[in-house]
Amino acid sequence: MTQLEKYYNKFKEDHRLTTRHGQVEFRVSMKYILDFAGQFSRSNNEIKIADIGAGTGRYSVALSRKGFDVTAVELVEHNLKILEGRHEKVKCWPGDARNLSFLDDESFDITILFGPMYHLHTKEDRLKALTEAKRITKKNGFIFAAYVMNDYAIISYCFKKKKIKESLASLTQDFHTITSEEKNLYCYTRLEDMTELNELAGLKRIKTIAPDGAADYMRRELNSLDEEEFELFVKYQLAVCERPDLLGASSHTVDILQKL
Repeated sequence: MTQLEKYYNKFKEDHRLTTRHGQVEFRVSMKYILDFAGQFSRSNNEIKIADIGAGTGRYSVALSRKGFDVTAVELVEHNLKILEGRHEKVKCWPGDARNLSFLDDESFDITILFGPMYHLHTKEDRLKALTEAKRITKKNGFIFAAYVMNDYAIISYCFKKKKIKESLASLTQDFHTITSEEKNLYCYTRLEDMTELNELAGLKRIKTIAPDGAADYMRRELNSLDEEEFELFVKYQLAVCERPDLLGASSHTVDILQKL
């Protein structure tokens, strides 16, 4: 069993996305997926969405219930069994984001990569995942690629948890994390890394958003808000999620790309 499988056999991704900080990420991400799906002049059941690295199906199920034709691909068997056990109208496949040979070229209007880029450590593997997403996406279709951000890791782990001294060997002089599949579960990214991958894959960036922004830094504070205050925070994040000066320090970013 791989480190990734061991982690997701215990970690409840569905629960994370129902916590308050997770709700911010989910609600902002869903708004943008639905906004871009609305650009197609077709009914929802005619729009095909691929959710690659679908986990236990938080996005797959939500999108399917809105009437979209959803195909989910998941590497971790434990997660896939949970998704299949929900008996939703989601087509489920076991598979790796780097090799989607079981899916036809140009089959999907929207392809979602919410997960794979978190755990792929080499440029080659990340490019494989992005290139496969491009292959299965229709011309003029959209790809949503999510990343865990480098400076979030530096601030929240190295400094907030006082791990900076023991982490120095895994950091460059300008505090870019150095990770490997053998030693680390997550790979942390900067905006310039994302730009380089897009250029190599031949994808056009439409926009980049911070779906959670500061939410992951202030979990306790979000939990202390009443419902009206929390809704105002979601409204705030929706208002600022495209601001370039706030992107890099978000917990996650989502690159919204187009296949031309």
